[in-house]
Amino acid sequence: MATESQPRAHKAGAFDIRLIIALLIGVYGVILTVMGIGFTTDAEIEKAAGVNINLWAGIGMLVVAALFVLWAVLRPLVVPAEPETGDTPPAAGE
Repeated sequence: MATESQPRAHKAGAFDIRLIIALLIGVYGVILTVMGIGFTTDAEIEKAAGVNINLWAGIGMLVVAALFVLWAVLRPLVVPAEPETGDTPPAAGE
C-alpha cells in the first residue's frame, strides 16, 4: 500500500491513445452509417456493384471503435508512479 511519500500508479484514463482512436473511428463510422441509411442514392449503389458501401463501411468502423473501447476497458494502461531508474546508457555527450 502506498503512503503519501510514495506516489501511486494510476490509469491513463482519457489520455489512452486507444480511446482517442476509438473516438475518431466512431465519429467517422456514425457519419458513414447516417450517409448510407439516409443519403445514398440508387445510382451510387449501382456504381458500387449494388453494395451500399457507406452503410457497410460505417457499420464496420463502429464495430472497430467498439473493439478499441472494449480493449481499453478490459486491459487499462497503468502509468507507473515514478520512472524506473535502471541501468540506462549515458547520453552521447556524457
